[in-house]
Amino acid sequence: MQLFQRALLGKKVLVVGLGRSGVAAARLCAARGAQVTVTDKQTAEALGATLAQLPPAAKQELGGHRAETFLAADLIVLSPGVPVLPEVEAARKRGATITGELELASWFVDAPIVAITGTNGKSTTTTLCGAMLAANGRPTFVGGNLGVPLAEAVGTPAAEQAGACVLEVSSFQLETVESFRPQVAVLLNITPDHLDRHGTLDAYVAAKARIFAAQTAADFAVLNLDDPLVEAAAKGTRSRCVLISTRRALVVGGWIESDALCVRLAGGPIEYYPAHLPGLVGRHNLENALAALVAARLAGALPAEARHALVTFRPLAHRMELVGELDGVFFYDDSKGTNVGAVVAALDRFPRPVVLIAGGRDKGGSYEPLAKVMKQAGRGAVLIGEAAPRLREVLAPVVPVELARTMEEAVLQAATMARSGDAVLLSPACASFDMFRSYEHRAEVYRAAVKDLIIHRSGERGVLPEETP
Repeated sequence: MQLFQRALLGKKVLVVGLGRSGVAAARLCAARGAQVTVTDKQTAEALGATLAQLPPAAKQELGGHRAETFLAADLIVLSPGVPVLPEVEAARKRGATITGELELASWFVDAPIVAITGTNGKSTTTTLCGAMLAANGRPTFVGGNLGVPLAEAVGTPAAEQAGACVLEVSSFQLETVESFRPQVAVLLNITPDHLDRHGTLDAYVAAKARIFAAQTAADFAVLNLDDPLVEAAAKGTRSRCVLISTRRALVVGGWIESDALCVRLAGGPIEYYPAHLPGLVGRHNLENALAALVAARLAGALPAEARHALVTFRPLAHRMELVGELDGVFFYDDSKGTNVGAVVAALDRFPRPVVLIAGGRDKGGSYEPLAKVMKQAGRGAVLIGEAAPRLREVLAPVVPVELARTMEEAVLQAATMARSGDAVLLSPACASFDMFRSYEHRAEVYRAAVKDLIIHRSGERGVLPEETP
């Protein structure tokens, strides 16, 4: 760590993009003595209060990028999602070091790192694993792509040797890592996503595989044996592989037996944990629970601590969250299901017939896997947004399909299509930006529509979200 502190002292650092990770990177570099400049295509007016969070000495270049600033930088820190810029490539050729906030922050972390990636389930697994490690009072940071940048943990007890950092990491973040070394790296699953950014599935898989790049034989890779793309991504890793599966029993790793989640570390006994959990519905969440259990145990959590965190866990907002009930129809919010793989996982072994509300901005890739699972689990579908015509072509041959112009209209149509005992599930398989500011905003509109429906139609028959068990 001292080496990197000296390397930043007096260096010209350019931070590109002023989201939360960009601001955190700027503050970290300034605290280590760097000459910091920040740049963003947004104007000062658009960025508003964000600018007040920057270190006072940081220079600001807003409303566009200046090529000469990139060329003068010793280190360029890219925020996740910043597209390939010609200015960055020119600076790279001139000798600048290009990195991201995740890599930068890891230089100043002495604590063991558990890093979790995959197309789906990252947030649930990260939160659950973090709770397991924190259960004994160990200083624990939970963040990364989940919301709080790792740079904000630097200098806290969680980043010191006695602490632990549990991170959700995205393919965008992994594109820029070099020495980032998690002691436990988890790859949950891979399905086509962000192809508009990565271009091909192979490139997306390669980005995910970078989570293992700096690991050594002293580290662990937790891998989902049920996903062939995970196996492909892990080829060549130098760390010790520990497998999980919901479809077959294993000798070591994590698996399911009857009503139990089973974990066995090398040389230890089989540990049994409950598989029927109110906060974790569906096979995909059993995979998440197994991954969290194995990762937490490898990182030092005790079985009793892991069990307590598991049984008390409640679903994160907008991830298979039960938000209301009317006349025996249950309404679920899975607005975070922004790709086909996430929706297929949510529907697989779902305990009720489903009326699916889906659609939004297309992210590339095929909807055929969704048609296959809807043929088994679906009562019908209500489609919204730009992708509705493509979705209708695929889903209409297998379930009744309706189109809706607004979320409020979609909720009404879905409630009409559903029967008592069914579920209405918002799990869009698409980005939100055609109709909403974010997946959170999409969820807010959905939940408000469900609440209005219950209030106006049910009287005493409905259960509002805050009353839902």
